[in-house]
Amino acid sequence: MTLLNIITYTGTFVFALTGALKARKFEMDIFGGLVVAFATAYGGGTIRDLLIGVKPVNWVNDYFALGLVFAGAIITFLLKEGVNKFSKTIFFTDALGIGLFTAAGIEVAQRNGVNDAYALIMGVISATFGGLIADIFCNAVPNLFKKGELYATACAIGGGFYLLLQNTNIDKNLNLLICVLMVLLIRIFSKRNMLQLPNI
Repeated sequence: MTLLNIITYTGTFVFALTGALKARKFEMDIFGGLVVAFATAYGGGTIRDLLIGVKPVNWVNDYFALGLVFAGAIITFLLKEGVNKFSKTIFFTDALGIGLFTAAGIEVAQRNGVNDAYALIMGVISATFGGLIADIFCNAVPNLFKKGELYATACAIGGGFYLLLQNTNIDKNLNLLICVLMVLLIRIFSKRNMLQLPNI
């Protein structure tokens, strides 16, 4: 199993857990939790694959990834009491998830012949659109559109550095990890310091 596979599967589980926690926060039943977990884990990657023409899309026939989604939902279901208090947990799992999927999304796009600029866009879509769909299902303001914090911008910055470092002698696996860490740290820093882009 390559580092890219590990990053993708870790991101799938982390996002499934994030989605299930959101569903618990909005008092959904186990089926609703599975739907939101599935949307969070697979939404962004599915849109990316449809846009770049990958057939079948990433999750089809991947029983291990599907098992990770079910595991995230079941773990959340078993937690029962107190999950509504886990807003910080949701934030950190989501921040880690967008870092993982930014790196994976860029790499998948490049491997399918997409140029660097559009690969970066595909990385941002992979990282953010699953959460966008999940927030819509939960009737909540999507993190992608919230004022007062960097979300997609964190993905774009981390992904941009990933692309720049590809032109150096840095190890590819190390570059992937740097991208994940950079997105995670920018997301946390912007949240704590209320950094935001200027209004339109």
